Amino acid sequence: MAREQLNSAAYNWHAFSGRPELAIALAGRVADRLSKAIAERATALLAVSGGTTPAKFFAALSAVPIAWDKVIVTLVDERFVPASSPRSNAGLVAANLLQNAAKAARFVPLYHEAVGIEDAAASDDAALRSLPWPLDVVVLGMGPDGHTASFFPDADDLPTLLDPASGRIVLPVHAASAGEPRLTLSLARIVDAGFIALHIEGEDKRTAFDGAVAPGPRKPIRAVLDAAPKPVEVFWAP
Repeated sequence: MAREQLNSAAYNWHAFSGRPELAIALAGRVADRLSKAIAERATALLAVSGGTTPAKFFAALSAVPIAWDKVIVTLVDERFVPASSPRSNAGLVAANLLQNAAKAARFVPLYHEAVGIEDAAASDDAALRSLPWPLDVVVLGMGPDGHTASFFPDADDLPTLLDPASGRIVLPVHAASAGEPRLTLSLARIVDAGFIALHIEGEDKRTAFDGAVAPGPRKPIRAVLDAAPKPVEVFWAP
């Protein structure tokens, strides 16, 4: 597949010369979708990923003057660590997204103290049912191994995580490559979102994406692309 012809029925490719430009463009698209959701149903539900990639995007989005008091922010996935941990996605969101105008948003974390990851997932599943589903916007990331959310290729129960008909909202994840147990939104909830963006940076992620959409063994990110009813918007910068 030629790199200059990446669009397909499953995704639209948006390439940027630099990461700051990507962050601004993605923040604009997300803010526009959130504002439209607020106009239509008086609230908006946003789910974001963690890791190190989205920090600039979070900072750009936090400064956009939308009706943040009507926005609910949650996480696509989370490590089973408290917010004080440097590996916490909630900590990343608090430090970079829930700032400036976005301080008015309501944040619903996934992590809480529990006996184990299964109990935490069950409690989250019950608690998050009160949110105004479906998601209006979800912003995913992707690892070099093709994982997205916490759908790791070596997860103990990957078919359950990738079941597009699952009735669960939050699922526990055990995968050796993840580093610790995780909590993740189910594929069914992710692909039901009104707008899905995939935010990737660097040549290694570009190569991983190219490999994931090529014929061959199906990577988790390909499962998202295949299950989403509308094209996923892919934002990439070197």
